[in-house]
Amino acid sequence: MQFGRTEVIKDSLNPDFAKKFIMNYFFEESQKIKFEIYDIDTPSARLADQDFLGRLECTLGEIVGAPGGKFERPLIRTGGNCGKIIVRAEELANCKELFTLQFKGINLDKKDFFGKSDPYLEFSRANEDGSFTLTHRTEVIKNTLNPTWAPFQVMARTLCNGDPDRTIRVQCLDWNRSGRPDFIGEFNTNFRELTKGDSSKNHFQVIDSQKQAKKKKYVNSGEIVLLSCKVDIQHTFLDYVQAGTQLNVTVAIDFTASNGNPSTPNSLHYVSAYGAPNQYASAIQAVGEIIQDYDSDKLFPALGFGARLSDGTVSHEFPLNFNPNSPFCAGINGILETYYNALRSVQLYGPTNFAPCVRHVARFATQYRDGSHYFILLIITDGVITDLPQTIEAIVEASFLPLSIIIVGVGDADFEAMNVLDGDDVRLSHQGKQAVRDIVQFVPFRDFTSRYGQNISICQAALAKEVLAEIPDQFLSYMRMNGINPKKQ
Repeated sequence: MQFGRTEVIKDSLNPDFAKKFIMNYFFEESQKIKFEIYDIDTPSARLADQDFLGRLECTLGEIVGAPGGKFERPLIRTGGNCGKIIVRAEELANCKELFTLQFKGINLDKKDFFGKSDPYLEFSRANEDGSFTLTHRTEVIKNTLNPTWAPFQVMARTLCNGDPDRTIRVQCLDWNRSGRPDFIGEFNTNFRELTKGDSSKNHFQVIDSQKQAKKKKYVNSGEIVLLSCKVDIQHTFLDYVQAGTQLNVTVAIDFTASNGNPSTPNSLHYVSAYGAPNQYASAIQAVGEIIQDYDSDKLFPALGFGARLSDGTVSHEFPLNFNPNSPFCAGINGILETYYNALRSVQLYGPTNFAPCVRHVARFATQYRDGSHYFILLIITDGVITDLPQTIEAIVEASFLPLSIIIVGVGDADFEAMNVLDGDDVRLSHQGKQAVRDIVQFVPFRDFTSRYGQNISICQAALAKEVLAEIPDQFLSYMRMNGINPKKQ
C-alpha cells in the first residue's frame, strides 16, 4: 500500500525533499517500509511510466533507532551503484512537561454546622465548546479553613492539552458524607501563569458568584495560594534511543529432557526437514527481528540451560557456541544456527533453573547503570521452574538494574509459577526485600497457536507485540527512577 509521495525536485542529483510524513510508531511491531525513488520525466501519475532510480527496504524501528534519528543507506537497483538515501526521523512534540504542584487555602468559608469545612480542590481544563473536563482532584483535608494539600503530579497535556493559555478552572469544594459536596468557590488560571511559581499572580481569590451577586460587601470565600510549581520533562523511549542508548538482548534456551528427543517430530526441539521453525526458533525470530533494530553491532549472546555437556557436566548457564570468552552470535540467523548446532552437541537433561541465566545478564547490566545500555533477557522454556525461590531473589535484585526479562513458554506444560514472576498484580519480594520495578513479562506461545493455528508469521507478530509491549515502560521506569536523562548529541 502506498503511504505517500514527496514533491518533485527538478534537475537535481542531490534532492532535499521538504515534504514530511507522519506515521504511528509501535516499538513492539515490525513496521516495514519501502522507499522508491523515480526520475519524473512525463506528466503521467503512473510510476510505471517513469524511470526507476532505486529502492530501500527497512523498518521504522531501524530509522528511529539510528543515532540522532539520521538513517543512511545505499539505494538498491539492478545495475550497480545508484546513490544513497538519508531519512531523518523526529518524534512529534507531545507536551512532555510533568507538573508537581502544591496549594494551600487561607480563610476558606465555613460550610459545616458542627465544624469548619472539609475542603478539596478539583482541576478542570476548558474544552473547545466551553465545557470543562475534570483532570485532577486533591485529597480531602478534614475540619479546617486553612488547608495545605499534599504535592501532586499531573502531565501538562492532561492539565491543558498542550495549550499554555487554555483556561484551567479550579473549584474548591467541601466534602460531605452524603457524597454531594458544598461549593466554596472557584477561580481560573492557565499553564503559563502556574509556571511562574509562587508569585503574586498565583494568589487566587476564591469566588462564589451566587454569593457575590447577593451580598454587596462580599469580598471572597477565601484564598488559594500556589506554594510551589516544579516542571520536569518526561522523556520518551525514543528520546533515549535516538540519543544513543543501546538495547542488548541475550537469549536463554531450555535444554531440559522434558522437551522430548530432538530427533522425533513430537519434540519441541524438533528441526523439520521442510524448514518450518519449531516454537523455540519462532520465538527467537519474533522477538529478535524487532529488537535487533536497536542494537548497532547486531551481536547477541546466546545461552543454554538444563543440558549435559560433552564433558559430562550438567550446566544451567552455558554459551550456545561453547565459547565463554565470546558467546556472541551474528544476528538472528546466527542465533538460530548456533542453537541448531548446540542441539547436536548436548544431551537434554534438567532440571529447569532460571536463576543462573538471570544472574549472568545482571552481572553485565551492573556495569552499565548510566543509561547508555539497557538489557533484555529472553528466556524460552517448556517446563515448570524448579528453582523458583532463587529466581525470585535474582529478579528482585535485578529490578534495580537496567534489565527486563521476557519469558516465553512453549508446549503445553503448567506455567502457573511463571505468572508469579510476572509482577503485574503483586510486586515480587524475597525475604522482605521488594522489587522496585516490574521487569518480567510472561507469555505462553500456545495462546497464539490456538488463536492463529499454523500461520507462523501471524503467530510470531502477535507474540512479539504481546511480549515487547511493556519494554518501553519498563525502560523508562528505570531511567526515571535513577534520574537519567538522554545524553545530548
